[in-house]
Formats: sequence, structure tokens, C-alpha cells
Amino acid sequence: MDNFELWLPEGLDGLARRRFIQGLGAAGLASIAWPYASEARATIASNSPAELSGTEFDLEIGPLPVNFTGRARYATAVNGHVPGPALRVREGDTVTLRVKNSLNEMTSIHWHGMIVPPEMDGVPGISFGGIAPGETFTYRFTVRQSGTYWYHAHTLAEQTGLYGAMIVEPRGPDPIFAERDYTVMLSDWTDESPLQVFLNLKKMGGYYNFAQPTVGDFFKDVSRLGLAQAVAKREMWNRSRMNPTDFSDISAATYTYLMNGTPPAGNWTAIAKPGERVRLRFIGAGTATYFDVRIPGLKLTVVATDGQPVEPVEVDEFRIGPGETYDVIVNMPDDKAYTIFAQSMDRTGYASGTLAPREGMKAAVPGPDQRVWLDPVDMMGAMAAMESGHSGHGMVETPKARHARTEYGPTTDMRVDYPRANLDDPGAGLRNNGRQVLSYADLRTVGGSMDARVPGREIELHLTGNMERFIWSLDGVKLNDAKPIHFQTNERLRITLVNDSTMAHPMHLHGMWSEIEDPGGGFLARKHTISVQPAQRVSFAVTADAPGRWAFHCHLLYHMGAGMFREVVVA
Repeated sequence: MDNFELWLPEGLDGLARRRFIQGLGAAGLASIAWPYASEARATIASNSPAELSGTEFDLEIGPLPVNFTGRARYATAVNGHVPGPALRVREGDTVTLRVKNSLNEMTSIHWHGMIVPPEMDGVPGISFGGIAPGETFTYRFTVRQSGTYWYHAHTLAEQTGLYGAMIVEPRGPDPIFAERDYTVMLSDWTDESPLQVFLNLKKMGGYYNFAQPTVGDFFKDVSRLGLAQAVAKREMWNRSRMNPTDFSDISAATYTYLMNGTPPAGNWTAIAKPGERVRLRFIGAGTATYFDVRIPGLKLTVVATDGQPVEPVEVDEFRIGPGETYDVIVNMPDDKAYTIFAQSMDRTGYASGTLAPREGMKAAVPGPDQRVWLDPVDMMGAMAAMESGHSGHGMVETPKARHARTEYGPTTDMRVDYPRANLDDPGAGLRNNGRQVLSYADLRTVGGSMDARVPGREIELHLTGNMERFIWSLDGVKLNDAKPIHFQTNERLRITLVNDSTMAHPMHLHGMWSEIEDPGGGFLARKHTISVQPAQRVSFAVTADAPGRWAFHCHLLYHMGAGMFREVVVA
């Protein structure tokens, strides 16, 4: 079944009670005392995940009893914690991480965003065989960067809790000053087996989507817009057999949204005194969830993305996709509590916590925003703007897409001929919401590009899928049917991604930096995970300075497992 033959599950149950989860106080994970034989020191605080620091670490992956929803389940933990302990290392040091597998199935750890040798990257089936039950694998590499990163399983255990932060201190003084420093991991949990989730999606692509248009919605539109406009609103979607509410494959029907392993009722809290400058390191650890993050009443100054410092940008809100990280600075203005609010992109639920001067304080928690439909540009791209007679959100003309012959078949149910290239669009559900929302066009990596060469070659790849059959692919070809993509060692090339679907895809290239370009080819920002919105075209430059075999895939776990994955060979 595509790539799932390596990924084994545990447990399953029904869907109906999931909205109950947000009122539960069963946030506490069962803590287990694990033996440590490393030089690392462990510190556990009530407002922070467990943390280890040093150059040598012993990590044990094993099952952990948890209760996020009122029902006992087993998570996959690192040293008895979900999330796993934050690993704090220093730029320039050589680190050794001994990872013992105490599960009854193969597992792995991938060091997301870290520039490491291919055999240390932790992707089973690429340059690594996985860690067999009972075995210990030793990762060893020199840390070549600083900033906010993370680690996670490259198997289905990512869904069951195998993830944690990796914070790399700069060799010299940190250019980002703050009196308080907190990691905020945003993730999603299901009581169901990950394999069962996948099977449900294979049966029906909208299995977890309970916000589909109804007859009642149509009559509301008739009364508000008139019959002609109400019919026109549905005509395009009905003709295309697409769903205008298909923001996400999986919703709060089965998901509980967590902040540092804590559901909203657990009230994870970061302490800050009035006048203090607080650094919040947000990590998008959702397996299938984009989060829209804000702190009502406070401005957020974005100072880094994917570990790389950017010129400060002040916003009210930002969207973070699976795999991405954003560092923000918040100035604590007074002796009040403020809610850290991260709603799912489909608006079915949220993760939340508190920024406050003292433990036990809590501010009002806003409800999720009203659900909206995807816009015509999310299906038709620039063509929608042409037909409507206005550009909107910085729409620029783009060349007609080059569709591969393999896109014309049962694996692909949508093709965008004129994708949009507007990077200043914050995305569906965030447009014109009255708040200042971050977009990729706002990002400028400090210091500019790492390679001044103009790309000498371009590879265009289309993000494709058949949403009803839950088939995901690149150029209409799933991983198991695809040949590797070849980069020449040290060449500078451009990768252009065209999203031929109505879902956003966070694309992650292992082993090398991806440098986002503006529509004119100018450098914007250095990242390791790039989100491509529906019907959008995004280009990034790569310097192929890492010989070996690497993974390139969508970071939505079930899309990756269904085939949106390529092997990249640098030689």
C-alpha cells in the first residue's frame, strides 16, 4: 500500500466524542523515569518540556501510556516524554546521539532542517536502514548552523508522538536577544491508529470533513446573495467535482490539537514579567495540520524562519505548516495573561496556552474563526483573476504551466494551466480578516543568499493528487513508480513547484537549503520547508553541495505516505 508497508499501527476507535477533548483536563502525560548514561543534563519544569544539553545524548524510543481524550492510549515517546526532550546543542560542536529502539517495530529519527551527512539523516529506505527493535543506532555529526530546528520519526510514529525540539545555540553571541526563551511545539493527536486514518481517507477523501456545503447553506446564500449568485457560487465547484471546504484531510473529528504535548484545558504556560522581551520558538509538528497563530492583544515580531534569522517583521498572525519553524519576539506589556492561540486551518479546533506573569493565570480564549470557502484562485490560479478582471493579492502574470504526460491519468483530478505566483497572499481563510498576517513576501533572510550564482538549470515539478481516491504524487507519479531526481554536485539549480490541487503542501528537501525566490527570480528567504498554496507556483534555488541520496517530499504525513515523495540523488 504505497510506502505504508514499513509503518505499523496501534489501536483505533470512533470519532464522535472528539469535540469533548477541548474541555478535558487529562493533559498530563504519565512521566516515566528513564536511565541516562550521557553527559547531558536533564531539567524538567512545569512550563517547559524536558530538556537535555551537551554533546552526547542517550535517547530511548518506547511506548508511553497517555490520555488526551478521556481514553487511555499508547504514544511513542522519547525518554518517557511526548514531545521528546528538547535537545540544546551548540554550533560547531560534534554531537553523538545514541538512539535505542524499545518498540516492537522499526523506527527512526530524522533531524529536520539540520545539514548532516546522508547516512545520518534518518530516512528509512534512502541512505539509512532504520533502527530495528532492540537495536541502538549512533548518530554523529558536526553542527553547521544555529537556530530553531526539530527531530521526528520518519515513520508513522511521528503521528503517535515521536518528535521534539532541537535548539542550536550560535557559537558567538545570539543576535536575537530575549530575556525569556520558550519552545512552542504545535501538533495533532488521534486516538485512532495512523494506518486506520490512512485507510479511512482511502475509502473517502473527505472522511473527516464535516463542514461540506449543505442544502441549508444554499438557501442561506439565496437569501443573502440572490438566486443567480448562489447558483454561480456553486457552479464552478460542482463542475470540477472539488470540495470548497477541503482545507485539510483530517479535522478535529479525530484530532486533538496540542501545544507542547498539552491540550487546551491543560493551559500550558510561559512565564514572563512585565517589560520582558520573550522569544517564542514555534515548531509546526502537526502531521496533517496547518496552524494559524496569534496572541490576541499583542504584536508578534517574526525574527527567524526555519532556523534562519530574517529582518524583523511585525504582524498579528502567521500560518505555520508541518515542518516549518518561526521564531517571534513578544514584548510583555503589563501584569496580565495573554492567550497563545493556534487554530487549525480548517477551523475545526485549536491548540492554546498562556503567556503570563505567574502560573495559574489565564486569559479569554477566542473561538475559531468562521469557516470560509476556498476562493476561485485556489482552484484556477491566475486564470480566476483574469476572468474576474482584477489581480488581487499581488497577482502577477505567469507562463502557462508545462504539464507532464503522466499528469493525464487516474492519479490526477486537477491541473492548473495558469498558476498564480503571488507570494504576498497569506492564504485561504486569512485573506482580509482584519489582522496583519505574515506572507512569504514579507521574509528577508539576514545576509542574503549563500550562493550568488544564477541557477543554470530549472526543474519544474507539479504537486498532484486524486483527492477522492487519496492518491498524492509529483507529476502524477507516486514514489513507488518514480525514478530519482538527479542533481549534479555543486550545481546551482532552480526548482519550480506548481500546485495542481486545492490543498496547501509543505515541501521539504533534505540535506540542502532551499532559497525562495520572488516571481522575478530575486532572493527572499532561506528555508528547509516551503509551503505551496493551492493553484500556486513557487520557485526556489538550491546549491547541490551535499553528495548522496536524499528525500524530497510533502510534510503532510499521509500525503508523503500516499506517494508525494521523490528520492534526490546528488552526484
